[in-house]
Amino acid sequence: MTPKFKAQAGTFESSDIMVLIEPVDEGTGRQVDLSSTVMLQFEEDIKATINQVLDAMNVGHVHLIAKDKGALTPTIKARVETAIKRSLGIQEGTL
Repeated sequence: MTPKFKAQAGTFESSDIMVLIEPVDEGTGRQVDLSSTVMLQFEEDIKATINQVLDAMNVGHVHLIAKDKGALTPTIKARVETAIKRSLGIQEGTL
């Protein structure tokens, strides 16, 4: 699947992550830009979690910007899933 329009999920609060999705042209691939307060310790884990959700949702072509403030893995998964659903126009389960 390829996102249709820009969407976001999350906040800049402590222990949360803001995820922004931007559609890209088919064939562009994935671009994940991450900034985090815990980058040195958990950069690879956060990126792996993001890519795991993208793989599970069959999203191959996307520009994802994540600004992390120490979110736990379940929070990261929920924010990425919600942002993707919003960008695809799926409203069910996104509040």
